[in-house]
Amino acid sequence: MAALVLGYFLYGAFVEKVFRPDFKRVTPALSKTDGLDFVPMPTWKIFMIQFLNIAGTGPIFGAIMGSLFGPSSYLWIVLGCIFAGAVHDYFSGMISIRNGGCNLPAIIGEQLGNGTKKAMMVFATTMLLLVGAVFVFSPAIILGDITSGGTASSVRIWSIVILLYYMLATFLPIDKLIGRIYPVFAVALLFMAAALFICLLIKWPASQMELWDGLANRSPQSGSIFPYLFITIACGAISGFHATQSPMMARCMRNEKYGRPVFYGSMIVEGMVALIWAAVASYFFYGGGNVEMGAEGVTAAPAVVTTVSKHWLGALGGVLAILGVVAAPITSGDTALRSARLMLAEAFKLDQKPMRNRLLIAIPIFIGTALLLWFSIADADGFNTIWRYFGWANQTLAAITLWAITAYLMRKRKGLYYLVALIPAVFMTSVCATFICTARIGLNLPATATPWIGIAIAVAALAGGGLMRRKISREKTI
Repeated sequence: MAALVLGYFLYGAFVEKVFRPDFKRVTPALSKTDGLDFVPMPTWKIFMIQFLNIAGTGPIFGAIMGSLFGPSSYLWIVLGCIFAGAVHDYFSGMISIRNGGCNLPAIIGEQLGNGTKKAMMVFATTMLLLVGAVFVFSPAIILGDITSGGTASSVRIWSIVILLYYMLATFLPIDKLIGRIYPVFAVALLFMAAALFICLLIKWPASQMELWDGLANRSPQSGSIFPYLFITIACGAISGFHATQSPMMARCMRNEKYGRPVFYGSMIVEGMVALIWAAVASYFFYGGGNVEMGAEGVTAAPAVVTTVSKHWLGALGGVLAILGVVAAPITSGDTALRSARLMLAEAFKLDQKPMRNRLLIAIPIFIGTALLLWFSIADADGFNTIWRYFGWANQTLAAITLWAITAYLMRKRKGLYYLVALIPAVFMTSVCATFICTARIGLNLPATATPWIGIAIAVAALAGGGLMRRKISREKTI
């Protein structure tokens, strides 16, 4: 926790210096105010919305599943958050501000070429539809279980209700619905994490895993630490989904000086939430067989949240658990589809003020989400299949965004400042490519080849970074 705080004040300040924000520059929130998407809002509210946009259940579920790997999960959360995730979120938000509040595909296209922009438009939009479907289905299952014992009909009804809410959140001005309810849910999520942190300090569990217990994988069934840990814990360390959300808040920020607390800071706070849940989960479920609450056999992430919250936080904990596993994913799903609307509107140059234009973009989005949702419900393993592809697509998008940031810094700054993005870009490229080569949903190559594939891809990525540097240098010369 101390490392994350220091990371914000030390490395966060360095990253800010690399970007060089201009406190006198007029932001798109003020120059393009439209009452719909470009809406100036208070910084505290932007922070709360950004935090909940990027968090959802990611830092909870991912950390719980990642704790199966052992204490190495702690290192990935802390180091990944400081040197990769927060850097990724900060630059994607600030580059958007500098370019009129443009969306992620436009940022990538500006730096990596128009062909890459078109490919990323398809890739990012598809990923956002996956997010929308996943974050309709998962809370619908829980609500169906609470209200009707989890019958198929109740899950379908709740899915329709949540999808209707998504429509409202996608159409309405950002300050009318999202700007009003998100801060409340963000406070609930933070309060739940803070309360569990206090419980950890008070109880100081003896069976808690520590770094000095060794970094070996505690759960071979989950796959090797590399690359599976880095795919499993995404939102708590680095997530490409965040880069689709930062531009939305870039359209609401009054001054560039708020970039570090909003973009870098919200990622650091998300890392804290993930670290708390990794510690709690490893104590209750994986760190020594603690049975003070009869927790044997409880391994599904939503069940972990509910069991731990009720046991340590009582009735209030039960309410917070429902907020955590129901409201949190809903508040990521709605902004995912809103972001998809903004991306497509930008691509087709459709002004979003007229309702007709919003409908032209949004109807296909909701049809696509509904089809993915139907697949999740109809197929017994549909949800798990979608989630696995989403996990890989999420981290792949993070790697591509980091490459775009690297190119941006090569063009804008002299010296080796681009290394702040190049190093995590190379690492995440190796992670994603190795995963798709060795995972069952990919090429399913032998696990023994994993380290050699990872090293070869990292070397190739470094070489690619060198070629990019030379190409950009020639651009400057010309």
